[in-house]
Amino acid sequence: MTRLYNDPADFADEMVDGFVAANRARVRKVHGGVARATTSPDGTVALVVGGGSGHYPAFGGLVGHGLAAGAAMGNLFASPSAQQVSAVAAAVDHGGGVLLSYGNYAGDVLNFDAAARTLEARGIPVRTVRVTDDVASAPADRAHERRGIAGDLCVFKVAGAAAERGDDLDAVATLAERANDRTRSFGVAFSGCSLPGADEPLFTVPEGRMAIGMGIHGERGIAEADVPSAAGLAELLVDRLLTELPTGVVPDGARVVPILNGLGSVKYEELFVVFSSVVRLLEAAGAVVVEPEVGELVTSFDMAGVSLTLLWLDDELEHLWAAPADSPAYRKGGAVPAEPVSEQELVAGTLAPVTVGSEASRRSAAVVARAIDAIRATVDDHVDELGRIDAVAGDGDHGIGMQRGSTAAAAAGRDAVERGAGAGSVLAIAGDAWSDRAGGTSGAIWGAALEALGRVVGDESRPSAATVADAVHAAAEAVLAFGAVVGDKTMVDALVPFDDVLSARVRAGDDLVTAWSAASAAATAAASATADLLPRKGRARTHGEDAVGTPDAGAISFALITAAVLATLTPQKEEQHA
Repeated sequence: MTRLYNDPADFADEMVDGFVAANRARVRKVHGGVARATTSPDGTVALVVGGGSGHYPAFGGLVGHGLAAGAAMGNLFASPSAQQVSAVAAAVDHGGGVLLSYGNYAGDVLNFDAAARTLEARGIPVRTVRVTDDVASAPADRAHERRGIAGDLCVFKVAGAAAERGDDLDAVATLAERANDRTRSFGVAFSGCSLPGADEPLFTVPEGRMAIGMGIHGERGIAEADVPSAAGLAELLVDRLLTELPTGVVPDGARVVPILNGLGSVKYEELFVVFSSVVRLLEAAGAVVVEPEVGELVTSFDMAGVSLTLLWLDDELEHLWAAPADSPAYRKGGAVPAEPVSEQELVAGTLAPVTVGSEASRRSAAVVARAIDAIRATVDDHVDELGRIDAVAGDGDHGIGMQRGSTAAAAAGRDAVERGAGAGSVLAIAGDAWSDRAGGTSGAIWGAALEALGRVVGDESRPSAATVADAVHAAAEAVLAFGAVVGDKTMVDALVPFDDVLSARVRAGDDLVTAWSAASAAATAAASATADLLPRKGRARTHGEDAVGTPDAGAISFALITAAVLATLTPQKEEQHA
């Protein structure tokens, strides 16, 4: 289990700080993750990779010459927010466009796609390649649904080398897609990992048994079996991957890169014993082994597990795989001379970018910051109750997640106000912090909602009641994009009535405080009514009958938040009439 940490909530941030301190010649900290500490020629493609922390050397350890230009790093096992991804990409863009590449997980897809839209709107061309190498996660006829595991390295290495030699964005993306199409992985786990502060591992495997096809976050495998000998494990891994080859590949005479990856606590000596059998089996099938890798490349904290990845080469992929690379955790070829970035660039990249607002918007920004702080306070007051409600049919972490997210959002909002941000920027920056620190679906939802609010409110003027209503509607649309509808027993059951009533009352001529008060009352009633619903989304759906009689924690927390914000709006109304 993970033993060395301070506050578990700060683990990911402190890990990044230590990683950068240990590798200052190669990487620098930027808002949302890390970037190269060395310069790149103007016009070159910037490869931005990323995902949750906890998988080192993925993702920050693969930033450097011949690999990634930057890595967006989310909280532990949680996707980086859209704002983190876009901030890292903007920090490393050299005028040649950005290739986003990451493992195919729902949260990552949502946030990287949102970041891509933001970057395109700023005039930065973007292409995306999702890694889908894990053959256990979906059948071959649905290969696009597969998740990415250690095959990340193959795609990142090929794309990074192509970018380094000066290929344009479309060419780099095409080569990355080809590498992904010709990469397959399969793995097993002997025990689960424990996150900092957790009393129990994410999953367990009976003594002497192994989970076959287990994902790197503890996702369900496809079978369970007795732990074999090293030779027996090699046979299991190789046989499975030889049953599914890329189109046009025949093992006899094919050139292949085998990567035996340790997931966290399998010793290198054990990996080498297994690898000796892997090579023997591949060569027996007629394959030619080229520049293999053995070690920890995409891990899962302290998970005891092993995966085998096969990258089937063609002439161009082989050239790119063999090209020089120099990153904190992965090096190939001779040393590559590089100039460090300027001191000014080092400092500038660490701060969340702020759009300085007009005088009127800055006054509104202060109100927004007070409202977010009120949200933090009400979540603090109800954190235990929200956890208790969530535990009835979920995992009981809703209160803690909301507390972490709102606390981070409040601090980020105050900092943005001090730096002169307008109201819209304060909301977007707070949403970024909420998404990053809270993690999970709830964090992504609140991050998206606050980003949408900020986008409509903007930084140019004091928002009117109609603008606020439009912003709330945009936030509701952003949340609905996650797939839940009214009746699913989620936050949406309180959000939609709030949106409907607020919009209707503002259109009828009510001032903002009056309209918000009516909408908050509607949200509170709707949240209480979720007690009668059967859950159809999220983890609670598997505990359906248990959840009946208890309201949804997400709906309740949303209603509480609307009431907290109302209390901050009322003094503003009184000041205006004084």
